[in-house]
Amino acid sequence: MRLLGIDYGRKRCGVAVTDVLQIVASPLATVPTADLLDFIKQYIRDEQVEAIVIGEPRRLNGEPSDSSRYIEPFVARLVKSLPEGIAVVRYDERFTSTIAHRAMIDGGMKKSDRRDKAQVDRLAATIILNDYLASRGAPGAV
Repeated sequence: MRLLGIDYGRKRCGVAVTDVLQIVASPLATVPTADLLDFIKQYIRDEQVEAIVIGEPRRLNGEPSDSSRYIEPFVARLVKSLPEGIAVVRYDERFTSTIAHRAMIDGGMKKSDRRDKAQVDRLAATIILNDYLASRGAPGAV
């Protein structure tokens, strides 16, 4: 079964997915926030999903950031709409956007392409999900 990773934003959300063995995450899509719940419902109709990992924005001191107030209502709606057996996991996402930008630079991506916020969102979701895999000690997790 796969895991989905979400980098939740007020306008759009990055979505990443693992392979069925949950070894590595890859970018999947960037979805307008208003359409995210429908996107997830459709995806889990088509694919077997074990859990959804949602980035949890935190301050440096570990306290929830101001952005948390936008995520909480979505998480509540998501939990209510999911079939039984699919977990929703919150995972610390501090610095993922910064790491995503650095990865784009290190990967040689042109400056004009790095301005594409949708790419940054997908990459941030992938980083969140790969970090989550690594925290679980997933074999081969990047």
